Parts: sequence; C-alpha cells; structure tokens
Amino acid sequence: MFSDYRQLDRKLTLVNRKLDLIMQHLGIPELGLSDAQLTEVDELLRNNQTIKAIKAYRELAPETSLIDAKQAVERRARRI
Repeated sequence: MFSDYRQLDRKLTLVNRKLDLIMQHLGIPELGLSDAQLTEVDELLRNNQTIKAIKAYRELAPETSLIDAKQAVERRARRI
C-alpha cells in the first residue's frame, strides 16, 4: 500500500516538474508574480536561506499556504 503512495508521489512530482518547465518556457509567472518581484526570494536562495525565502514569498503572496510557498520556493531554487 505504501509503495502505491510512493509511486503516485513520484508521478505527481514528475508532472509538476513538467508543468514548471512548460510555464517557464512560455514565460508564465507563478501566481502572477514577476521575476522582478521575486528578486529578494532569489537572493535569499542564493545565500542558502531557504526558510527566509519561503517567508519572503508568503509576504508577496499572502494567500499562499505554507506548503504551496515551500514548493514554489523549491521550484525556484532548482532554476537558480
């Protein structure tokens, strides 16, 4: 049963990654936030301050849940 969940989680991760790449290719910003708005988040990520980057992201998009903000910041970190 747990292996089913792990397999589903892997597939979902792959689908999310593909969607991220498509959005990036098409120039679609995440949650309507532009790269200019996310410069502070990017700088924090470059300085290995992930928790502060998540906090900064949530300040820019307060409607975002902690989990969604964490995932968004992790996706940005892969691009940097």
